[in-house]
Amino acid sequence: MDIKNFLIMNMKVLGVLALLCCSFLPADDFPSTQITNGLITATLHLPDAQKGYYQGTRFDWSGVMPSLQYKGHQYFGLWNPAPYDPKLHDAITGPVEEFVAVGMDEATPGGEFVKIGIGSLIKPDDKPYTFVRNYEIKNPGTWTVKKKKDRVEFTHVLKDAAGYAYEYQKVVRLVKGKPELVLEHSLKNTGTKPIETSTYNHNFFVIDGEPTGPNISTTFPYEVSAEGKGFGTIAEAKNNSISYNRTLDKGENVFTAGVQGIAATPQNYDFTIRNLKSGAGVHIQGDRPLEKLVYWSNPNTSCPEPYIRLSAQPGETIRWNIRYAFEAEH
Repeated sequence: MDIKNFLIMNMKVLGVLALLCCSFLPADDFPSTQITNGLITATLHLPDAQKGYYQGTRFDWSGVMPSLQYKGHQYFGLWNPAPYDPKLHDAITGPVEEFVAVGMDEATPGGEFVKIGIGSLIKPDDKPYTFVRNYEIKNPGTWTVKKKKDRVEFTHVLKDAAGYAYEYQKVVRLVKGKPELVLEHSLKNTGTKPIETSTYNHNFFVIDGEPTGPNISTTFPYEVSAEGKGFGTIAEAKNNSISYNRTLDKGENVFTAGVQGIAATPQNYDFTIRNLKSGAGVHIQGDRPLEKLVYWSNPNTSCPEPYIRLSAQPGETIRWNIRYAFEAEH
């Protein structure tokens, strides 16, 4: 083999190795930061279009949390066993949020629509929006991140997106002296068109690594019921809780498009999920009425998904908060 072919072969080998390495990057290789209030310690991945852990077009890029620890318990973590790809819609962890697409129906193929916390995306055809599709980002907007000891302040500014524009801020804050996390949001409509959307938190709970099954319970301060995949067989929604009759097998999931029994008041944004085996749990409360509450789980994560409705006229600023109180019985 001559020297030229030898060098070419080695360059190809090095290229393959580089791709493999990129597929298994440890968390430290992504832009991230850590916050603490002395009780809770949490790690957050930071938005970055080139190096960020999450670069998909489903979820808001702020607040991605691979770890939150309190009294030796872990509440979030990796739940998706699929090969890692930063643009995969589910390559994400923590109490992350998605906004319903804005302007999708009015956009023509080749035009743009908006996903808050991501930017403006290109509508490729007449098919309706689906979160499993990876859309081309036309205008990513600009991110500003301010890091402090007990909080991270994310600001996303989008301008000139087919009449839509906004200033979106999310503060991920640990409460002083309490085992609590607060997500503080504000959205200012700086465009010429009204912003009408819904948002929900997917809450990818992975409490102490417990498989989804009889040791995972979600309770509400009101009676609930549910119909959907796995309900009545694998899972039960009755009285004031959602529980499991057995552990989910690989490839199984439980889903309902709406838990029933929820009243249209701010007080209904209230539920608790617990690992009955380890004694760790989280009490979640919001300050806006629930539009609906979707529930989904697979063998690795259980996810109450509370939706709220948002409306902001041009020039208007709206605000909402979600509070997480962490529990550790043992």
